[in-house]
Amino acid sequence: MGRAGTGTGGEAVAAVVAGPLLLLLLLARPPPASAGYSGKSEVGLVSEHFSQAPQRLSFYSWYGSARLFRFRVPPDAVLLRWLLQVSRESGAACTDAEITVHFRSGAPPVINPLGTSFPDDTAVQPSFQVGVPLSAAPRSNASVNVSHPAPGDWFVAAHLPPSSQKIELKGLAPTCAYVFQPELLVTRVVEISIMEPDVPLPQTLLSHPSYLKVFVPDYTRELLLELRDCVSNGSLGCPVRLTVGPVTLPSNFQKVLTCTGAPWPCRLLLPSPPWDRWLQVTAESLVGPLGTVAFSAVAALTACRPRSVTVQPLLQSSQNQSFNASSGLLSPSPDHQDLGRSGRVDRSPFCLTNYPVMREDTDVVSVHFQPLDRVSVRVCSDTPSVMRLRLNTGMDSGGSLTISLRANKTEMRNETVIVACVNAASPFLGFNISLNCTTAFFQGYPLSLSAWSRRANLIIPYPETDNWYLSLQLMCPENAEDCEQAVVHVETTLYLVPCLNDCGPYGQCLLLRRHSYLYASCSCKAGWRGWSCTDNSTAQTVAQQRAATLLLTLSNLMFLAPIAVSVRRFFLVEASVYAYTMFFSTFYHACDQPGEAVLCILSYDTLQYCDFLGSGVAIWVTILCMARLKTVLKYAYRCGHRRQCYPTSWQRWAFYLLPGVSMASVGIAIYTSMMTSDNYYYTHSIWHILLAGSAALLLPPPDQPAEPWACSQKFPCHYQICKNDREELYAVT
Repeated sequence: MGRAGTGTGGEAVAAVVAGPLLLLLLLARPPPASAGYSGKSEVGLVSEHFSQAPQRLSFYSWYGSARLFRFRVPPDAVLLRWLLQVSRESGAACTDAEITVHFRSGAPPVINPLGTSFPDDTAVQPSFQVGVPLSAAPRSNASVNVSHPAPGDWFVAAHLPPSSQKIELKGLAPTCAYVFQPELLVTRVVEISIMEPDVPLPQTLLSHPSYLKVFVPDYTRELLLELRDCVSNGSLGCPVRLTVGPVTLPSNFQKVLTCTGAPWPCRLLLPSPPWDRWLQVTAESLVGPLGTVAFSAVAALTACRPRSVTVQPLLQSSQNQSFNASSGLLSPSPDHQDLGRSGRVDRSPFCLTNYPVMREDTDVVSVHFQPLDRVSVRVCSDTPSVMRLRLNTGMDSGGSLTISLRANKTEMRNETVIVACVNAASPFLGFNISLNCTTAFFQGYPLSLSAWSRRANLIIPYPETDNWYLSLQLMCPENAEDCEQAVVHVETTLYLVPCLNDCGPYGQCLLLRRHSYLYASCSCKAGWRGWSCTDNSTAQTVAQQRAATLLLTLSNLMFLAPIAVSVRRFFLVEASVYAYTMFFSTFYHACDQPGEAVLCILSYDTLQYCDFLGSGVAIWVTILCMARLKTVLKYAYRCGHRRQCYPTSWQRWAFYLLPGVSMASVGIAIYTSMMTSDNYYYTHSIWHILLAGSAALLLPPPDQPAEPWACSQKFPCHYQICKNDREELYAVT
């Protein structure tokens, strides 16, 4: 008899009806001034509404318990307003609960409600979350505002508190449906000024902010934003606040520059800005609604000179064609830089060495990255070696990015260190200045290799949808001259996998889907927990797993008792049902175990179906055998007429019926109300024993052949009383 699993049967009947009304109110309200807006309606802003169908929430036990929503934020958005609507059914089973909602830009949020540990070398950022309580009212609403959001995919994940691990049977235990529906109101700007490199753009600020944007091409080393010729109400000074870059959750590296009292001219230098995208700039006046501020905005781009690594076999096969790998481009020659009309090219020595990378899609959410020449990367001290990993298809954020580096043993010396940074949007190039791996709007992940530690690993669960860059450079902390001629070759292993190590021996990697979006997560067993089923704080030992398997399988041998009784009493149908149940229950539980103690003779679903079918039929054939349907009406009549029911023997009641009913009652009570994930192994084994034992005791005795008329009582007058037990007729002869 198999585990029914934790479930809440039935369909969600609660519906959110307050959503349209609240949405109309939000559309009618102007954006708050704290988000960079005045109290009046602004010209050049439009609103768009996005909604998705509500989903029924579940108590959290693993990542698949959370309900995931995916929204697409258009470019030039200046405000996101999330409306979170939660409702529940009305009933005794519904209790107060707090729904947790997580937000993230670019990828599903990495959450950890159970407080488990992550695998070693895993980079995890705490998710941005809000709580929506449900107490007395059956419905609740909350809103979250995000100003200057990053365009692209935004993900929302919602779940109930962690589950109690109690195993409930669908349809028997009372349930409560909690329904969650997010709606998104996007305010975006349609009147926006384009800043061209080194071309002053005059601006006049009144009561409303001014929206600007500048395009940052590939191989941009620095972006300098500058305000010139600033005049406020005819006087000098520059009461202007610049907001540069988007807001991304959970991290936010948006830059805010206030020019009041700042050294003149007012400047903001951004090293390694995001490549190949528009960068939004918002200018706001700080003099109040009646003042005016005039200034000129200038954007200056500084390009770096990349050194290209050519691949001779590929170039020989296509000498007259430019090669475009799926995950990396052969960088343009040093004399060609596309920075718009008037970008500056840094004529200093090369700022990076670009290694083209080939992207090989192997399966769903499975990608292999490798250098085009399929050899190691050459790392030196003069320029960083950069590899571009294209994870911008929109379907790459549902797995885990794994990076493994190994330095050549013979080339590493005691005084040399290889420093590596993994960044999104743009590479880290400032190894000679700092080693914090921070670019303009992203905090990278550092790695290091040395003579004592020649290996380094990094795991990034659910990487953001973007181009990722791996930068490496050779450093000599004690004496820089020791690195001038040093060269170290580093082998790189770069993969995007659905689950790390396929969730190990105590987990199963499951592919989840939300509409057309696919993402993967681990479902753990045998007490193992965590993102990749590596947290063994509550894990079972191998001995405990084997003991559990033996309990769940060998306890089915108790069915030999009802099988023997059925054969002896010629109940052949019942005997075959008990044998069927014993066989499939034994092998189902042998297949249902995690880790090493596993034996599957058929597919898991087939064994589970046969086990559930056998347990249900075994109960029914026992009841039908006891009922004797052909004589049930006569049996009821006899009970009422005689005021005494079958059986009349107290031994039958004391040694068979009462123990059998008691065992069945205790077994049903354990199966329906006491079974949890922690005690499942022995409570379910007890259920096997009690069910089989009750069946053996409750089977009725066989029919005894008797003569139609039995004459037992004689009288002195040569008369005797004859009785027909079948028809309850009497005769005197």
